[in-house]
Amino acid sequence: MMVHGPNGAGYPIRRWTVDTDLSAVTWILTIGPRMKDRTRVVSAGRLENPKSGSVNPPVHHTSTVLFPTVEAYLKARSKSFEVSIYGRLGTPTSAALETALCEIEGGFRTLVTSSGMAAITVALGAFLSSGDHLLMVDTVYDPVRSLCDRVLTRMGIRVSYYDPLVGAGIAELITRETRMVYVESPGSLTFEVQDVPAISHAAHQRGVLIAMDNTWSTPLNFNVFNHDIDISLQSLSKYVGGHSDLVMGAVTTTEPLHRDVRRMGALLGTCPGPDDCFLAQRGMRTLPARLRQHQDSGLTIASWLAGRPEVSRVLHPALSSDPGHAIWRRDFSGAGGLFGVVLKPVSDRAVHAMLDGYEHFGIGVSWGGFESLVIPTSPERYRTATAWTADGPTVRYYIGLEDVDDLIADLERGFNRLRAA
Repeated sequence: MMVHGPNGAGYPIRRWTVDTDLSAVTWILTIGPRMKDRTRVVSAGRLENPKSGSVNPPVHHTSTVLFPTVEAYLKARSKSFEVSIYGRLGTPTSAALETALCEIEGGFRTLVTSSGMAAITVALGAFLSSGDHLLMVDTVYDPVRSLCDRVLTRMGIRVSYYDPLVGAGIAELITRETRMVYVESPGSLTFEVQDVPAISHAAHQRGVLIAMDNTWSTPLNFNVFNHDIDISLQSLSKYVGGHSDLVMGAVTTTEPLHRDVRRMGALLGTCPGPDDCFLAQRGMRTLPARLRQHQDSGLTIASWLAGRPEVSRVLHPALSSDPGHAIWRRDFSGAGGLFGVVLKPVSDRAVHAMLDGYEHFGIGVSWGGFESLVIPTSPERYRTATAWTADGPTVRYYIGLEDVDDLIADLERGFNRLRAA
């Protein structure tokens, strides 16, 4: 949420506190100068509590909220989107995290959820009804495709998948029933970079909402609301948590949409536990430093892989050789540690031998933590609007915080196993 001073400069939310009259969380706006990203991440959502002197907001294990009088209870109920009268609707711990995330995102209000998929389900459920049309990018995270095909279509919502490189051509796919366009850039598994400003402009000219999964970049490397997006989605399990020990998500919206999102979140019961909220906020404090290290190590290793004779191409938009590099450089301020690799033709047995013997790359589907990961991928299985063709098998790497020399040595040994097999 932003307020504006006499000179038009924007100032973000700085603090939250507890309204003792309502025994519930309220939101406090503090006017102050705009901060740099690293300062904002450290200071956002901090509890001002001179009695305890605690740097971190305390963890509130709360279901029932008591009120001193009936009048106070009724007053709280009348402000159901500003205060919490029950743990499912928010706690001081979740409010602190939401305040911090909203300030970093630059949106109007954030809702934290029990997973990234829950955040996506809330966003789609809040604005799509029977008879509506959803334009979904063909490179979307596969569980979202399953949600569309198995749930939304059964509810009477028509879903069309579109080419991630369509750009302004999205206008030709919008019908009178189109309610939302969903983007994910770079795309899952194959990392195509979408022309988000062109898509957003075309959609808004027709009164269509834009939602974006921004987990790959985080708000520090791609500011969703500066690119005219209505709904920002993140899996907090990834970079924000940063330690592979929580599952959470977040939805941040512009002002006209936040009530519908909070209402849907409450109805679906997607509230995260207070301990996870605490872990997410703790992880968030070191996000800029970790993200920069992931980027630097990731680019070093991606460049090394691009020169290997076993590799056909590396799917990383921050590499100058990538087809999406020009758009990435125009719109993004950084990258992370997640990218794909297309190997030259080789048997599955050889790929498995390469992956199974890694010392520092665990085989696991998540990413964003401190540890390096790898999985084999099959992008061709998840496309309907576009075809995926590649010379050989594809692998997805996530580069953690280990020393780059150790990781490269591990990869070198893996290629030796691949050739031997």
